Amino acid sequence: MTSVSMIRPAEASAVASIKGCTRQYPGVLALDNATFTLASGEVRALLGKNGAGKSTLIRLLAGAEIPDSGTVLIDGAPLTQTGSGRAQEAFEKGVRVVYQELSLVPGMTLAENLFLGRWPRKGGVIQYGAMEAQANEAMASLGLDLPADRLVAGLSPAERQLLEIARAMLGKPKIVILDEPTSSLAAAEADKVMAAVTRVAAQGVAVVYVSHRMNEIRQIAHSATVMRDGKIIDTFDVKGANTREIVRLMLGSEASQAAVLENQSQAQTVLEVRDLALAPKLSSVSFSLKKGEVLGIAGLLGSGRTELLQAIMGVRDFDAGDILAYGKSVKSVGYKEMIRRGFGYTPESRKEEGIVPLLGVDENTLSTDFSSVSRSGVLSVSLMADATRKIIERLHIKAARTDTPIGTLSGGNQQKVVIGRWVYAGSRILLLDEPTRGVDIEAKAQIYAIIRQLAAEGRSVIFVSSEIEELPLVCDRAIVLRDGMLQEEFKSPNIDQDRLMAACITGH
Repeated sequence: MTSVSMIRPAEASAVASIKGCTRQYPGVLALDNATFTLASGEVRALLGKNGAGKSTLIRLLAGAEIPDSGTVLIDGAPLTQTGSGRAQEAFEKGVRVVYQELSLVPGMTLAENLFLGRWPRKGGVIQYGAMEAQANEAMASLGLDLPADRLVAGLSPAERQLLEIARAMLGKPKIVILDEPTSSLAAAEADKVMAAVTRVAAQGVAVVYVSHRMNEIRQIAHSATVMRDGKIIDTFDVKGANTREIVRLMLGSEASQAAVLENQSQAQTVLEVRDLALAPKLSSVSFSLKKGEVLGIAGLLGSGRTELLQAIMGVRDFDAGDILAYGKSVKSVGYKEMIRRGFGYTPESRKEEGIVPLLGVDENTLSTDFSSVSRSGVLSVSLMADATRKIIERLHIKAARTDTPIGTLSGGNQQKVVIGRWVYAGSRILLLDEPTRGVDIEAKAQIYAIIRQLAAEGRSVIFVSSEIEELPLVCDRAIVLRDGMLQEEFKSPNIDQDRLMAACITGH
């Protein structure tokens, strides 16, 4: 790979530098003596698996975090504030961040959103004419031709992302950081965002572009920095970079050891998905799941993994295709119907969608079927406690009492309750979306063991995870979702995380 210094224009100057920065949280070394330099007009891709340190590095540049040691310089001058004013200091020096979760207000106009919180005023009155004129100028610089008085609610996903970038361009910034800007976009919409990024860089603004999509990175980035375990591993010229070598840098040189799993799957097919389409994420997805099998689905953020599970579970309508459960077509797909057919679903966002924090472990566990713990239509405290205790003991959930509010439990124990809900319900097919997100290493191992035990009992599991290294540890088979379709398949014990990652990030 080529040193990044060889690809920068000779006249380019360093607009941001992180020198020997370390940042530690309780039990986690998030950034380890990192050094990072960015030039004006450069588009730098920032690569690394989850937990590599990318977010911490971004937060240092934006002034949202203070390093335990080391220096952060913007345009040659160090950030000196030590409190909440540090982020404002970085902003005033020209640093802008567009986070993955957009912060637009749908009921306001484009101009109002662009100047949100800092509307131009004169005598206490908002100057709408001046605001809309500046908004039009900012949007035109990105090729966004929309009326400034239009409501954000009517914009497409790509237009919303472009509006966020346009807001970042106000005030002539020096650095714009984009966190997975195309993760929720279809290919055609992603092209519009990438064209805007090219325009931003052409104005001399440095861009940090966080993404795993190699086809995008090759199109717009001059250079790439790979992070792993809080360290800057390498920075190189994107042109001619080998995808497999990039994957090796992201995952580490040590060979991944595939778990030796005893495949419990049987001949019976319990689920078939045929040519399922759900625009804009899924175009034609087909696969089958056997009794007692743990099937992993790998793919980048925004690849449609969550939408696929939601379509199967009846949470989201799909455009075309067929779903067969135990050989019979599911004509009317609905959430209650799929529960009746023996399906269970744990959502990606546990706190927002998986639990009711103020309710007890018992109520969260038994919510799929209160009838069996009721007498004459009235909930029985003793029956609820007995039923919940069985799940607590079976899944090794740590809770002081069966009626302990679930919000007081650790993330790992909360997640085990969410899975236990479907064990209690007797679900035979479990759709698990990121079941180990936000839990510690010990809890992860326990969840893996629970999943393997459920498979040994003849239940079937679809396991979605962003952490590629998990799949060999728990799955009998893994399939890769990319570009709206399933692209490659791997079977245990030959689920190699390097090849799996390469399959996820290689575009057409």
